[in-house]
Amino acid sequence: MTKQRKQRDWTAERIPDQTGRVFVVTGANSGLGLATTRALARRGGHVILAVRDEDKGRRAAAGITAEQPGAALEVRHLDLADLGSVRAFAEKLHADHARLDVLINNAGVMAPPRSLSAQGHELQFACNHLGHFALTGLLLDLLTAGQDPRVVTVSSVNHRKAYIRFDDLMGERGYSPMGFYNQSKFANAVFGRELHLRLTRAGSPVRSLLAHPGYTATNLQTSAPTGLWRIVFGRIGNPLLAQDPARGALPQLYAATDPDARGGQFIGPDGTAELRGGPTRVELAPAAADGETGRRLWELSERLTDVRFVIPAGA
Repeated sequence: MTKQRKQRDWTAERIPDQTGRVFVVTGANSGLGLATTRALARRGGHVILAVRDEDKGRRAAAGITAEQPGAALEVRHLDLADLGSVRAFAEKLHADHARLDVLINNAGVMAPPRSLSAQGHELQFACNHLGHFALTGLLLDLLTAGQDPRVVTVSSVNHRKAYIRFDDLMGERGYSPMGFYNQSKFANAVFGRELHLRLTRAGSPVRSLLAHPGYTATNLQTSAPTGLWRIVFGRIGNPLLAQDPARGALPQLYAATDPDARGGQFIGPDGTAELRGGPTRVELAPAAADGETGRRLWELSERLTDVRFVIPAGA
């Protein structure tokens, strides 16, 4: 059986024993984040649920513990749309943990009406990209001390429809809810690749991988989108086309845990148009692999977040 075929047949039952490994999963209280947390806890992982709503996070953790008594879970507040919250989360994690093994940049918002973050950035770009960029930079030293450390950034098949609006990043001259969602997912893809290149050049043990869930039925499609998009996703797309979150989470679980996963890889579903199926290696849009775009987005993100990455060569 080829390695590619093995990936496609991969299920959560093939996750290696994760006992002793520490994970941070953003957006862990529902959807893909909850499915990811549940699967990691089942294999012995110590999972930190990084959530905006701590009550929902505690309910999610209680549900997992009821299924898996003794599951090692922590619930911590993190609002990715507020860089102050990101810094506070990172500071508290440093105070309580000497290392971090895997960071899964999973959380996101999708197609809301135009609004701004606490720092005045367009909300989807702020939450989906800038918050995760800052979080990764602030936790990189803990990751460097980890065991087989990895950063998994969750993008979307929609990144192939997008580009960075460097001349109107905040949507002041024109705003499309889905257009700016796609932009944020394109930024995730560019960031994951650029991080891989920088880690590799520095000789860091940390690996950066990308994943996307295809079309998965979560509350992301029904809670935030406005008007027509809510109908398209909630009443048409989800019932007819979408896979369940446990299946949709497989690409990011593979990227986070499988021994064969390599830095720089992009893992997504193997089905038609990458909408459904088992995890397999997929390709970035050529525009997302453009070196100048990567450099420009990185420098812009450092300026907007005031986070500079210090990449140690090893623990």
